Amino acid sequence: MSEREAEFREFAGARMEALRGLAYLTCGDWQTAEDAVMSALSKLYVKWNRIDNHDAYARTAVVRAAIDETRRPWWRRERVHSHAMPDQVVPDGTGRVDDRLRLREALRHLPARQRAVLVLRFLEGLSVQQTAAALKCPEGTVKVYTSRGLAALRQMFGTDLEARHEAAV
Repeated sequence: MSEREAEFREFAGARMEALRGLAYLTCGDWQTAEDAVMSALSKLYVKWNRIDNHDAYARTAVVRAAIDETRRPWWRRERVHSHAMPDQVVPDGTGRVDDRLRLREALRHLPARQRAVLVLRFLEGLSVQQTAAALKCPEGTVKVYTSRGLAALRQMFGTDLEARHEAAV
């Protein structure tokens, strides 16, 4: 095994779960999220030696792949049909788990770009500048999407999100 391959395997192993979670929060479907991560990692592997910041490249590629998957025409999406019972979301009795489930559902109702901005800004902890660089858009666009996305979430929840976040911390 070459040194390049060993470095890539170590990186992929360490970041797989975080990238998968980022993709899931961006697109709202676990299978699509895994496809997005695999697509992003395959692109990263090809360019491994030419990229300085592997983490930033992987994060950007995952978000873009997840957004692209949500834009695919419905007839090209794979559908799973089985005789098994459908998965049901069973909320946990604790308030935090319930809040996470409600937030995940609310994020699914936002447009893909707004959702990506909110996920990168608040769940990945990126700055406005880093988010703009990851999505290759102006900083003003990130600010507008952040404002609109938070306003939509506030309207869906009917409460002040900052107060709930501070109370949870």
